[in-house]
This record gives sequence, C-alpha cells and structure tokens, in this order.
Amino acid sequence: MPYFDAASSAPLHPVARQALLASFDEGWADPARLYREGRRARVLLDAAREAAAEAVGCRPDELAFTSSGTRAVHTGVAGALAGRRRIGRHLIVSSVEHSSVLHSAELLEGAGGAVTQVAVDRTGLVDPAAYGDALREDTALACLQSANHEVGTEQPVGAVAEVCREAGVPLLVDAAQSLGWGPVDGGWSLLTASAHKWGGPSGVGLLVVRKGVRFAAQGPVDERESGRAPGFENIPAIVAAAASLRAVRAEAAEEAVRLRELTDRIRARVPRLVSDVEVVGHPVRRLPGVVTFSCLYVDGEALLHELDREGFSVSSGSSCTSSTLTPSHVLRAMGALSEGNVRVSLPSGVAEEDVERFLEVLPRAVAAVREKLGAPAASDVVREQDVLVVDSLGKRCPIPVIELAKVIGDVPVGGLVRVLSDDEAARLDIPAWCEMRNQEYVGEEPADRGTSYLIRRAS
Repeated sequence: MPYFDAASSAPLHPVARQALLASFDEGWADPARLYREGRRARVLLDAAREAAAEAVGCRPDELAFTSSGTRAVHTGVAGALAGRRRIGRHLIVSSVEHSSVLHSAELLEGAGGAVTQVAVDRTGLVDPAAYGDALREDTALACLQSANHEVGTEQPVGAVAEVCREAGVPLLVDAAQSLGWGPVDGGWSLLTASAHKWGGPSGVGLLVVRKGVRFAAQGPVDERESGRAPGFENIPAIVAAAASLRAVRAEAAEEAVRLRELTDRIRARVPRLVSDVEVVGHPVRRLPGVVTFSCLYVDGEALLHELDREGFSVSSGSSCTSSTLTPSHVLRAMGALSEGNVRVSLPSGVAEEDVERFLEVLPRAVAAVREKLGAPAASDVVREQDVLVVDSLGKRCPIPVIELAKVIGDVPVGGLVRVLSDDEAARLDIPAWCEMRNQEYVGEEPADRGTSYLIRRAS
C-alpha cells in the first residue's frame, strides 16, 4: 500500500532499525555511572550527539536530546523567553507555524505576554521585512519554521535571522520538516527537530541552543542533557535517530532531485486531470517530496477515505478531517481553499509507478465524492429583492460552496448572491472560491444565524 504521508511521519529507515536493535545490548545502562556498563552507554550517547551536531552544524555541547520535537519546541520557547525576561515578554511567530509553536504562544499570552503573528502571502511565504516591522524593544524571541508542514513552502530563514540579529533578538527555527534534507543556513540562535520526520524512531527530539544565547530552563530540572531534558535518556532510540539522520543526509542530494521530479509531475498533472483544483504552496521554494492541492466541491474526509480504499495513504489540512472541525490555520493564513484538501508527501525511495497509479486513481476518487454530495435542493434558493439568497445553514462545507456554484449563473453579471452559513470553514472557502472562479467577494455580514457572505458575479 503506497504510503504518501511522510511529512507526518517517515517510515523507519533501515539504518535506524539496525542501530536500534544493536544498541539494546549496549545502551541500557545509566550513562551517568562510572562502571563498565555505564561507560559503554556514555560512549554511545556521546557518539550520537556528535553525529547529530555535525548534521545540524553546531557544537555537540549545544545539542540536547528531548522526548519529542514538540517537547523540544516547548522547552526552547519557554527557556529562551525566561532567559530574556528582563528584555520583555513579546514573541514573534509566523501565522503558519506548527501547532507546538502556536500553543507556546498562547501560553505566553495567557500569562500576560504579547504575541505578534507575521502574515504570509498566498504561497505561504513570509517577508523578512515583516519580521523587522514586528520587532519591538521588548521582543524576547522570534520563531520561524524552516519549511511548512502542510504545504511544503521553505521560508527565508537566513534573511529573517539577519534581521533578528541586527536587533539583538534570538531566532528559534523549527526544522522538523527540513533537517533530513540538509542543515539550516543562517544565523539562527535555537533550533528544534524531530527524529520521526526523517526516518528515525519516534520519541526523540533535538533542541539546539547556541553558545551565548540567554536560556533558563523552566520546570523541574536535573543534571541530564544540560538541564534541558530531565529524565533517563532513551539511548537506543537516540543512537538510531543520529544514525538515520546521517544516513538520510548521505542520500539526500540524489533523492531530492528524484522526488522533486515526481512532485512536479503531480503539480502539473492534477489540474489537468481534475477540474476545479487549486495547487497550493510555493511553486519553487518547497520541500522535495511535498505537494498539496485542494479540490472544489469535495469533502476532505470523504476523499481521503476514497483514496484509502484505492490503497493510498495521504493526509489533509481540510477542516473536514480536523477533530475541531475548523479550517487548517495554515490554509486560512494563506487565503487558500480548505475544502477537499490533499497533502501528498512522498517518502524516500517511493516508486515512480505508485505515483503514476495515484494520478490514475485520483480523478475517479474526486468524481465519486462529488457525485455523492449531489446538487442543492431547489427550496434552498430564494430571491430577496435583487439578491439571490442561498440558505446553507446547518450544512458543512463544501455544501455551501457547491450551492453557491450552482446558482451563480442564475444572476446577471454584476448581480449579487448571498450565502447563509454557520460553518466556520465557509469564511475561508467562499473567498477562495471567488478567487479561483474570478468572481468578486464583497464581504461578510452578521446574520440571525451564522454569517451572511455576499458575492457579486463578475464574469
């Protein structure tokens, strides 16, 4: 079964498996002890730290192993903010950061701090100048991911790091998605990563704090991992993580070329094979194996199930697959369509034949979902003076957008359609539909129930 969700978690690399099994025999003892078994465990831990530091491009004593990438982010943000608490309590993040960063920002706000979210353009890219504009005298820390986890857009970390350096503000980089492909360039101050993203075992994260960066670990600490990750180290998993990082780096340059060709093929052919599709993310500045697109008039969860029945494992940023039933914050920040969203993230070594079969299966999967959704009932459409009103209250997206698309042709050019909806996803999907179909989105107004969205037919 083709697994196309490597951005969530990459399959365990063979080198990781071998290192993990071998380390069980030598790495079980306490590396802090001076007897023979402890010394053996310490040798493995030190060697893993040196290998990981070499891959990151830092000193071994700057790198700590944590229990996950999320824990690395939480520890890094909290420690950097605490270390600079005399400067202030202002944090800068981009609007498309991973939830671990945004949750740390929410915690700061809840404790009385301030957070500025830097906007992105429609491709998911930040403007370094916007980080400069967001800097204040009380800014303690700035955060920026090296590459986005949902759409693959690579960020200008070097330029943002320079802006922050000139202001004397440390920059924390979440490198979870990119570290397996190469080191993060630029003068960043802190870096986090997660082993299961590059084919290492789950439960291992990296936290790098450059020498000279003010850092005060929060919560109970002990003598392990420079006081930044208390508790007994999982040495077999750490060894496997470092060994697999070195292995994937050795293959990265060649494999990146191959995966870029495959994702370029998907980006080019999906809009030709499936009608009403928006390919999202930056067309050039993106991770090698990630391509994301959204299909109009398709329920994201239904489409993923349809593809799963065809043998393909993919993920989605669609609101329909979220446990909170709210649109993806990344797609919302980009102003991109959220309904029918599919993220294809190819693992290293994926077969070209599997990609071709995916492109063969996708059109009929989309068609099947669209057919199941059907057309709106005539009773849902009424006229209110010169405005055509579509009542889609109580219906989840993409139904409000489907009903809008069905009636837009019934009004003259310049005429108005009012869509009533109480699904939060409509706030993103209706403007995105207007952008895709060259119609004018006038705006939204409060309604007795839900929200009223006004659209003017422009073409």
